[in-house]
Amino acid sequence: MALRLDGKALAKEVEGRLGAVVLAAASSVGRPPGLAVLRVGDDPASAVYVANKEKACARIGVASYGAHLPAKTPPAEVLKTIQELNADPRVDGILLQLPLPDGLDETPLLQAIDPEKDADGLHTLNLGRLLKGEPGPRSCTPAGVMALLKSNGIDPAGKRAVVIGRSILVGQPMALMLQAANATVTVAHSRTADLLAHTRNADILVVAAGRPEMIGSEHVQPGAAVVDVGIHRKPEGGLCGDVRSADVESIAAALSPVPGGVGPMTVTMLLVNTVVAWCRRHDLEHGLDDLIV
Repeated sequence: MALRLDGKALAKEVEGRLGAVVLAAASSVGRPPGLAVLRVGDDPASAVYVANKEKACARIGVASYGAHLPAKTPPAEVLKTIQELNADPRVDGILLQLPLPDGLDETPLLQAIDPEKDADGLHTLNLGRLLKGEPGPRSCTPAGVMALLKSNGIDPAGKRAVVIGRSILVGQPMALMLQAANATVTVAHSRTADLLAHTRNADILVVAAGRPEMIGSEHVQPGAAVVDVGIHRKPEGGLCGDVRSADVESIAAALSPVPGGVGPMTVTMLLVNTVVAWCRRHDLEHGLDDLIV
């Protein structure tokens, strides 16, 4: 039976550390860290995600400054809201909740976020910092994956890692983080010929393809660590990932569950980015270096 990469348990542990940092320093700073989540439109999944982030903020003492704009809000007004949050001294982290409604281009809006307040690590400057190994906020989902691997004693150094998916949100920064941890990395995608030939050689397999249950036991090398980034609602009810977990868990050495694996860590790393940004602004020690890949 595969080791369970329990993101829910790790998220709780990290939240405890974050809460302690906030409690110790908020009075001397004069305010807690502030996170602003900007939601545009009424996507049901986004509403759930934003509510979860607000609850997580409350648990560790981070002030939440969310804004919810109608779906038909003109781009100039969304941009104005971002600029106001950039200038707000209470705000240390800004997240633009994706996806945006049709007609809104995310690229210029993400670029408008102050890179030092970029809680999701998606600004071009911060992706460049990741590429060059420089400090800066990191993309939350891949950073959460790295924290899960580390907490379970899975060291990528010298390992063969395969990432399925090449999005800027997950796949590309995931590959860079694994490479920075001295893994030999292959990025596979929808145009990859003979996917099995790549995945069957992976010591670490990270699946962020966005296709329900596409990866089964035939894709996995016995003893591999498998991280399932996908989450989908089944037509018959319930949730599944990109991996057929029932098939894979008997041969993998480690496997992240869906739900309860990567998802909780994505939210937690958003909090890490926000608290670290707050500490940097006020020259505070935070003791969170092990979480900043």
